[in-house]
Amino acid sequence: MRSRSRDSHVAGAPAAGSAAARSRARSRTCERWSGVAIAGLGALLGGVAGGLLVVGVTLALKAGMDFASSQDTWYVAVAPVFGLGLAVLVLHGYGLDATPPADGAREPASRAWRTFHPEAARADISADVVNSAGQEERFPWRLAPIRAVAILATVGSGGAMGTEAPAAYLGVATGACLGDRGRRWRRLLRPAAVGGGAAGVAALMAIPLVGTAFMLELGRRRSAPLGAERVTAALVGGIVGWALNAALHLNLIRLVVPKEPPVGLLQAVLTALFIGAASGAISSGAGMAVYRAKKWQAAPVLRLALGGAATCAIALVLARLTAPSAAVGPGGGAILWAENAGALPLTLLVVCLLRATATVAAVAAGGCGGVFVPFLAVGDIAGRVFAPGLGVGDDLAGAAGAAGGIAGGYRLPLTAVAMVLGVGGPLRATLTCLATVGVAFLAGTGTESALKKLSGRIASRRSRSSSRPRGPGTP
Repeated sequence: MRSRSRDSHVAGAPAAGSAAARSRARSRTCERWSGVAIAGLGALLGGVAGGLLVVGVTLALKAGMDFASSQDTWYVAVAPVFGLGLAVLVLHGYGLDATPPADGAREPASRAWRTFHPEAARADISADVVNSAGQEERFPWRLAPIRAVAILATVGSGGAMGTEAPAAYLGVATGACLGDRGRRWRRLLRPAAVGGGAAGVAALMAIPLVGTAFMLELGRRRSAPLGAERVTAALVGGIVGWALNAALHLNLIRLVVPKEPPVGLLQAVLTALFIGAASGAISSGAGMAVYRAKKWQAAPVLRLALGGAATCAIALVLARLTAPSAAVGPGGGAILWAENAGALPLTLLVVCLLRATATVAAVAAGGCGGVFVPFLAVGDIAGRVFAPGLGVGDDLAGAAGAAGGIAGGYRLPLTAVAMVLGVGGPLRATLTCLATVGVAFLAGTGTESALKKLSGRIASRRSRSSSRPRGPGTP
């Protein structure tokens, strides 16, 4: 009897172990699906709230840019400088540096709405989105109001900065604020922030996958994991933002749709190679200049003086060379001018470089906005430079160049692919634009590497020359 009982117990052990394993597997599956459901709910709430806020702010920005586009040259040249000055005054005059409280006293709650980390670039709103990716509870959402004022001043006055970074920033801030309402809301914070950012960008671009890809690719810059919850939140947010755009019949940004496809394989290949290389290289160089301008350690007043002077001078040159509207905003007016002016390729190239320089100057002055849309415009005009020589339509050259500018300058190839697919057009034109994205990404990467090597060599030569011993009598 003892032997039989022992044998039955041993035989039943594997069955009991497998049952426990199945139970644990079911529990993990339920937790996973529960997390996905919570992510969807959080993204829905954050997407609706963030998307509506972004739509309101973007409409105000668009009204300011439309007004500036209808004004004379003097307004186009001067108003952005005043806008930059107001942004610097708000961020650096009203804004404060965080300081440790003395004698254990708690910092007043009112200061949290205008207190920046001492090492933070106060106008760099994209940095907060990237640095908090995967840990959105660290996002400083209380700084959103003061930065919103700076955004309205910079972009609404006609400054050469874009609306996509404000859309992502304000969307993430809204979602983080919703999730920071207490312990019960804490699980919704991350998906609400991601969904809010994706909804903001999708509402602006009217393409759901652009908002999704934008948030996911930005998060990868900080190695944020692409888990099921994060992807779900980005997808739901993108759909919510697109639905808001469709329901409200919005037209917040104008994207060029290619209508004429290339006539053959050779023309398609040459279009992708030339336009991809040009748009990727130019936007990549501008991107490096923007990065250095953001990190420029100079007094805000000096930055404003030099950057504002450059902004005014570039606007005057653009208005004289093209039309006053081509010097306004992130570049939509310049694209309209390029479509209708019938300008020579050399003139288009000069306008392309001036538009890129205008964005760098606005960033250097302390402007608060984005560079995604400016790079889109720079790429569009760069593509049109090659339209006559390649024998392709201006619409195809502009659409391919715009996608290349995003892939090469902003380093968001998947977002560029999503934009190409969302814009549509003939199949051969779409395939040409997709190939241009790949070429532009490679050209941008190569340009960045070459410029970094060149900069390193110049720095090493300067250090060697400064360390050489001076002879007697050398001043």
